[in-house]
Amino acid sequence: MSSIALPESVPGPATRRPLNSWQVWGLVLVTPYLLVFLVFVLYPVCYGLWLARHPASYVKLFNDPVFFGSLVNTLAFLVLGINAKMAVALFLSGFFMQARAWIKGLSLLFILPWAMPSIPTILSLRFMLNPEWGLINSLIFRLTAEDGPNWLNQPTLALTLAILVHIWKTLPFWTLILLAGRLAIPGELYEAAAMDGASRWQKFRFITWPSMQTLYLTSTILSMIWTLGDFNSVYLLTGGAPADLTHVVATLGIRYLRLDEVDMAMACIVVVLPLMLPLVYFMMKRLSK
Repeated sequence: MSSIALPESVPGPATRRPLNSWQVWGLVLVTPYLLVFLVFVLYPVCYGLWLARHPASYVKLFNDPVFFGSLVNTLAFLVLGINAKMAVALFLSGFFMQARAWIKGLSLLFILPWAMPSIPTILSLRFMLNPEWGLINSLIFRLTAEDGPNWLNQPTLALTLAILVHIWKTLPFWTLILLAGRLAIPGELYEAAAMDGASRWQKFRFITWPSMQTLYLTSTILSMIWTLGDFNSVYLLTGGAPADLTHVVATLGIRYLRLDEVDMAMACIVVVLPLMLPLVYFMMKRLSK
């Protein structure tokens, strides 16, 4: 007798497993964040790009002399401000490594500018720099019987003060980051170097810097990204004055918004994207290693 071949069973449609309680709670907790991201991040970005779609906005932007001045000021912030800030932060991270009681108290005072909100701290500095009734010029007049400089009405001096305010406000944060990097270096390396008669400079050159150069570079790139979007140091101190000569790209967008030129403000942001996106890409690439 010939065997009868039984028909192969056809697999039915895959049944979906019901969500367990962990997955349900995960979706419930993630949903508000997704809604906030869609409403307050994705929608404004897409709407801004849609407003900046007209080529005439970019022609008008490049014909505005204030725009090129703000680019120069932004580069000054990036080149001078960030490099000076990170170099000082690297030095101070070694200073605060010392185990002394008075240094611990000093570190609390040092971190206050970063911990305090920007509006009261920077506006208080602006009042102190007032040429007529400010505290600084009043002290200069009492000590020398001469009027002090008009701090915020000289473009170069005003921009320099804005860079110094930016350094003063953000320096404690980067000092703490680099201090954490120093604390992660094994102490046995320094002990072995001391036994070999290494000087402080040799310890820094052959132990500290090789261990921290990746963190230092990553912090510098992240600081550049944040500085491009920082408008407090300039807007609260000078407001772009005098004659819109101290604007940076971040405050220039606010200037166009105050002039009711929203398309120009969005175009100003789009123009900066070629500088911002490579920094973000390089930053994410280094963090993924």
